[in-house]
Parts: sequence; structure tokens; C-alpha cells
Amino acid sequence: MFIIVLTYKVSIEQIEFHLENHVLYLKEQYRVGNFLASGRRVPRSGGVILAKMDSKTELEQLLNKDPFKQNNLADYEIIEFSPSMTCKELDFLIEH
Repeated sequence: MFIIVLTYKVSIEQIEFHLENHVLYLKEQYRVGNFLASGRRVPRSGGVILAKMDSKTELEQLLNKDPFKQNNLADYEIIEFSPSMTCKELDFLIEH
């Protein structure tokens, strides 16, 4: 399980210009089951993605396809963790 924290390096106008392609990228990752949740940081200085992937290397390769990364719009911090406790609705996240 990974938390990806994006921090914008450019103006919101530049982010908005590439946002549609970024959203298409996100939707594809949801479709294939790689991403579980995502959204904007508050205040709007970047975003957060919750990903369920087999390896950090695989995730890094996948993030290289994000239009925000391809256009050098954001820095990416990857935090790996292993959930040991969740609410009932998220029990599927616990790694046994």
C-alpha cells in the first residue's frame, strides 16, 4: 500500500492546463485497480493518491506516465505502509 503526495512546482494555471489529461490518467488507474482514492490537498498545493501496488518500483514506473510528472509540474513523495487496522469497510486493505 502506498500514499503518494504530490506537491505542485508551478502555478495553478499550468496545473489546470494539464488537468484533463491527469484525470484521464487517474481514471485509467482506477479502472485497472491500482488506485483506491485520490484528491486535492487543502489548500490546493498538490494532491494525494492512495495506491495498492505490488512494488514501489512498479508504482514509480506507473507514476512516470502521469502527465503532471511528464511535464515536471509536481514533486512526488511515495510513502509505503502496511495497514494493520482499519474500519470494517476497509478490511480488504489489511495485508495478511
